[in-house]
Amino acid sequence: MMRYADNSRRPNFSKDPAVVRLHGRYLLYYSIPPHGDGRTDDGWGIGVAESHDLDNWQPIAALSPFGLYEKKGFCAPGAIVLNGRVHLFYQTYGNGRHDAICHASSSDGVTFERNPGNPVFKASGNWNCGRAIDADVVVNGDQLLLYWATRDPDFKQQLIGVAAAPLSSSFGPNDWQQLCDQSILRPELPWEGDCIEGPALFRHNGVLHMFYAGAYNNWPQQIGCARSLDGVHWQRLSDKPVLPNGAPGTWNACESGHPFAFTDDDGSVHLFFQGNNDMGKTWFISRLRVLWDEDKDLPRFQL
Repeated sequence: MMRYADNSRRPNFSKDPAVVRLHGRYLLYYSIPPHGDGRTDDGWGIGVAESHDLDNWQPIAALSPFGLYEKKGFCAPGAIVLNGRVHLFYQTYGNGRHDAICHASSSDGVTFERNPGNPVFKASGNWNCGRAIDADVVVNGDQLLLYWATRDPDFKQQLIGVAAAPLSSSFGPNDWQQLCDQSILRPELPWEGDCIEGPALFRHNGVLHMFYAGAYNNWPQQIGCARSLDGVHWQRLSDKPVLPNGAPGTWNACESGHPFAFTDDDGSVHLFFQGNNDMGKTWFISRLRVLWDEDKDLPRFQL
């Protein structure tokens, strides 16, 4: 089984994966922690690794912070290739209710141009606290759907929302329209605790599906799956996790969390996710191929 961890800032520490294929190679984007050595403006960042087979990864870059909105940190990237460019949708960090989604794009997948309107999206409505984090995007007709996590006004429960922008737009702050006036997926099952986050979009038989992380980190966080016919109204496929945390002593005993669904050029779908067995002192990223149990109408996974 693939297990990747970045060692540039802290031993074995990389979270929140997102993967694309660009110019014949795979690129993995992920969160990396502060250096922790007392330097000025030391915050979370985004690392980049490269692979030619989805299993063996080499770190190649780390994005530098840009602008006041990234001064405290930036992380949790979502990624998609549109017209030969990688588009990253990522969050600011350390601003509580004011954390929001930013956008940047790149022709080579390493050197990024920030959207001049950053941050480009924050949540609205009295059902949430105003923040938007954990972005993922998917093309839906002539729109790009943006999924994100927020919290309730009391800052207790983590919830999922959705917005849309025209594919022909620059994805700036005036391009996004929030499509929900309440959470589209909120914690309801015992294993989900007070948190649903990390939306990860893919299609099966042409229908939108979402892997999501249930429960806060190390609770344990585990992965569920839901389906939607319109991108706004969602139904869980099971009342149990489709990918639970590992057994005691295994590498992901504390969680299998923060999923990302990568669809390769051949149509195969791969689930990237994070895990650890030491309550978050280290974080590894792993991959499983997504297959489908048609009898149970549930995803199953292959190493």
